[in-house]
Amino acid sequence: MNSPWKGKAKATNQDYDDLRPTITYRHLLSNNLGVRDPLRVVALCDSDAFYAACERVRLELDPSVPIVVQQWESLIAVSYPAREFGISRMDKIKDAKKKCPILLAVHVATYKEGEKKPGYWKDVDTRTHKVSLDLYRRESNKIITMFKEALPTGEVEKASIDEAFIDFTRPVREKLLERYPYLAQVPADAPNGMDSPLPPPPAINWDDLGTVLLPEGTDSAGEQSNVEVDGGATWHEVALSIAAELMRKIREDVHSKLGYTTSAGIARNKFLAKLCASYKKPNSQTILRNDAIPNYLHPIPFQKIRFLGGKLGDALAKEYDVSTVGDLLTVSLDEIQSKFGENALWVYEFLRGIDRTEVKEKSALFRSMLASKNLPKPITQPSDGHQWIRVLAAELALRLNDARESMPTLWPKTIVLHARKGYETSRSKQATFPFVRNVTVDVIATAADKLWKELTGDAKIVNITSVQLAFTGLEKAEMGQKSIEGFFTARDIQPQTSLKRSREEDEPLVSLENTNLALPKSSDVEAVSFKCTRCHKTIALREGQATGDPNEVAQRLAMLRSEHGDFHFAQELANSNDGSVPVPRGSSPKRKKVEPKGIAKFFIKK
Repeated sequence: MNSPWKGKAKATNQDYDDLRPTITYRHLLSNNLGVRDPLRVVALCDSDAFYAACERVRLELDPSVPIVVQQWESLIAVSYPAREFGISRMDKIKDAKKKCPILLAVHVATYKEGEKKPGYWKDVDTRTHKVSLDLYRRESNKIITMFKEALPTGEVEKASIDEAFIDFTRPVREKLLERYPYLAQVPADAPNGMDSPLPPPPAINWDDLGTVLLPEGTDSAGEQSNVEVDGGATWHEVALSIAAELMRKIREDVHSKLGYTTSAGIARNKFLAKLCASYKKPNSQTILRNDAIPNYLHPIPFQKIRFLGGKLGDALAKEYDVSTVGDLLTVSLDEIQSKFGENALWVYEFLRGIDRTEVKEKSALFRSMLASKNLPKPITQPSDGHQWIRVLAAELALRLNDARESMPTLWPKTIVLHARKGYETSRSKQATFPFVRNVTVDVIATAADKLWKELTGDAKIVNITSVQLAFTGLEKAEMGQKSIEGFFTARDIQPQTSLKRSREEDEPLVSLENTNLALPKSSDVEAVSFKCTRCHKTIALREGQATGDPNEVAQRLAMLRSEHGDFHFAQELANSNDGSVPVPRGSSPKRKKVEPKGIAKFFIKK
């Protein structure tokens, strides 16, 4: 049966009832209002054509040089000067060079056997090389670090390798009170005390702050003056202008110190900030005032909005015969929930510019590191696998050592090797990763080679099409503990020749990855215990195990830590809400398939 609701009726601004909220002293002076703070300001800062920019900076090229980054025969980044020639990432490298004879094509760095670090080689081949994104990760971390240093009281959430959300609410509040100190005290004659409205805000000069989106659906580009004139300024607009100042300064610093241009969107929440960040690129910033939200959103094809495309977008378009945000605004909340379930509330709110998602800094502590290679030519002989293991080991060595520069006590508990034949389920082996003074390709490859031999066994033909090597259970020591090197004697500790602890894939890897164990505390004698941060108990080696060769003691302690982690995992399974219990080796649980309902069914991968 067709729905009586059709989205072609005219939407009105009555759908947006929170565009000019009354700001009170309580709002300004409270520090815990969260996502409902009417003074909330969020930005999304995006690095322009990031991979291409990284290569341009590395090669010290003029910004006007048209450059593309290729991975094998495909393009993964196109600089803005190259885009002026009509080049896009959909082009093949040969076609791109026809469009722009002066185009500089840089192949992404790759690992190859025998090299400890990735390089830019003349002849790259997917059959012998593996792509490296390490340069881009490092440069991305530099930019994120600059964001955090510039805003010590703000929140920075890395959204991807080339973009980050920044919550300016607290830094802006600090600036507001600094510039307008009379706001810090509630006037004695305030009619409602803390709940009294703030006095009228000053006029705002938007000059040099970026492109300002205006209520009538236009922007400030080309205007002689951007001084606020329509309807009077609001305190939220003052907050937006301060955030724009801070964002501009940060972007200028990134450009001057690192050489990267960025584009930013500044609005009242994450959804709107991301939406307007790409309004004018590159090297720009756009401010979306609350009054401008309706006319900015109305003409946007809703299926181009993140989360509103795909199957859900198709279903909405078909159900209500609509294509734009404005079309969908005529559909009531009751109607959309009756068709798509109660959780469709977020769709209803998104269309009205409401997003209650927090900007939350992600932990810098990695839980795992993975290096993988899908092989265009399968490994048929077991002996041929060792060359790829060394390539993957080189990537893990570089990434772990990079991470340990900022977190010296970071260490993996486990090394895991996965291998897959065609579309079959992959199999894996894992073992405790030994403590060593220096993490090298040789150390990692030696441990992985043993796992490879256990995986392949006596087979003469293997037909492996995908290989993955990973560190899991990465943890760092607690405050006050010394670095890992402090646990070793003067001579380097080499990996043990026998790594006895290995498992089949059907034993859950999460048992090691989800434990939170602290490294052994430092002392003047050999470390023989550790404190578990989950049960807060000190776990120590038995008396007979705590003495002897330091190498063997370290290995016993590593094994004890791993076994204690398994203990917690077993407890979690035994106490789980669904009554599930650990699955014996070789068996598989029979679970009743639960069909998703409502809006959830549009996000299930088949």
